[in-house]
Amino acid sequence: MTARPIRIAMWSGPRNISTAMMRSFGARSDCSVSDEPFYGAYLKDSGEPQPMADEIIADMNCDWDEVAATMRGPAPGGAAIWYQKHMPHHMVGPVDIRDFPDHVHAFLIREPERVIASYAVKRVAVKFDDLRYDRQLEYFEWARSQTDSVPAVIDSTAFLANPAGHLEALCERIGIPWSAEMLRWQPGIQATDGIWASHWYDKVAASSGFGSPPGKRPELSGATAELADRCRPYYEAMREHAILPE
Repeated sequence: MTARPIRIAMWSGPRNISTAMMRSFGARSDCSVSDEPFYGAYLKDSGEPQPMADEIIADMNCDWDEVAATMRGPAPGGAAIWYQKHMPHHMVGPVDIRDFPDHVHAFLIREPERVIASYAVKRVAVKFDDLRYDRQLEYFEWARSQTDSVPAVIDSTAFLANPAGHLEALCERIGIPWSAEMLRWQPGIQATDGIWASHWYDKVAASSGFGSPPGKRPELSGATAELADRCRPYYEAMREHAILPE
């Protein structure tokens, strides 16, 4: 009888190190990865005018329940570990974190000022519903209520100052063995990437490991500063639980 895979749902906002983290897990010989499996359903239901929206909808299964069933099913290639990259703001349909009670849930956070500044480079404007810090905190609180321990939270700025230490602590928290394979990967677009990789993944495609810690936090003004102020309480509430390596 084949053992059930350990399914890891990593819930991240956009313009974070979520793709690099997916690369890190994908570098493990015992792990399969899935890249934003609900993206097509989100675009179809929301009508958001994002880059490549029509191509993404045509390429993906956009049925919420069918995608959820796949995420609860056998891991691709029979892998022992299945890393699933999810975005809270994508979950606008009938499926949410409560539909994955057997997953190990983890959360990747980043200061809203950095997210907004980075996101704005790729899009003309960014709004609260593109980020959904509130839903990420809601999901964290639900996951916390289901277990006897606090779900793993990774703050990406702190993470980049010590990737090895944070990854080792993350693996311990989610119940998988640490592997140094996670520190390096092959550059380029990967077969497991969504078709949107050509638009969004230029930096990570050129990488073979995690980048350096970011510099000074961007200074925003006007509407973008107001948006960051709206997001920050949710970020701070989660940052209190961020993993600190020994």
